Amino acid sequence: MNATSDSQRMHCLEVWGGNVRVERHFQTPGLDIWISCQPLGQSRAGGDVYYLSSCASGRITRILLADVSGHGELVASTAAALRDLMQKNVNRISQRRFVAAMNQQFAATSAAGSFATAIVNSFFAPTQALSVCNAGHPNPLLYRAALQEWITVDWTHSPGDSEHAVTDLPLGIIHQVGYREMNLRLDKGDRVLCYSDAFSDARGSDGKPLGVEGVRRAAASMADIDAHEFLSRLSAAIQALHPGNLSQDDATLVFFCANGTRTLLRDDLLAPFRLFRKARDASHIEPCSLGRPASSGFEAD
Repeated sequence: MNATSDSQRMHCLEVWGGNVRVERHFQTPGLDIWISCQPLGQSRAGGDVYYLSSCASGRITRILLADVSGHGELVASTAAALRDLMQKNVNRISQRRFVAAMNQQFAATSAAGSFATAIVNSFFAPTQALSVCNAGHPNPLLYRAALQEWITVDWTHSPGDSEHAVTDLPLGIIHQVGYREMNLRLDKGDRVLCYSDAFSDARGSDGKPLGVEGVRRAAASMADIDAHEFLSRLSAAIQALHPGNLSQDDATLVFFCANGTRTLLRDDLLAPFRLFRKARDASHIEPCSLGRPASSGFEAD
């Protein structure tokens, strides 16, 4: 897989993703999405895993960023398991149920002792509604265009799941975990930034870890940067803060912006036929692997 800056439109019932080095721009109904993954050193693949999916009508876009523990074939097999879960749930609207099911299936199917932190975003284009669940990952950031302000999406005061004693743990730790859901509306121009811990663990000019607040400040300093240049400029700014920044771990950014577009009537009408074909042929949905066969979309780091 070669790193590219190509732009592509997600097709209905498509699942795309992997764990390899990539720079890519996608469009789905309501969203522009950018993915930047830079595995550690010169490796082609790493422990950060990213996925996008589009439902049968294109109305639901799901965006996943996960940081999987371990290395090599362990990560590759775990990434493949996450891909399969995305495929199975591509048409599911419920966010919390999806993440809870993903945790249970991940715990049952992943390699022994492995786990993953993850941010899962589900965007419903007709209402511009975004649901966000956090499985032990650094909190994402939200830019409100109307206020020209970056804020942290924080679950501190969100109600817990009364059915579970614990919430929001990384995937695969225990089977029964509740996941709180943050529900937001994305107006045109609003932006969301998800990132791996290489960014929050990076150090400022004072030598102290940036943390989530430091990443937020760095993003806020990019207020006038065009969305297409945002990720590269943000990475460069954080690298410049301290020697060694972003060079000690896989560094991945997932960035998406509300563009105000809607689903096509044609896609709504064709959705039942797509689901019929999917049921008839279990192999209908295959992840785009950036020019390589779907079976080799995941590599050992």
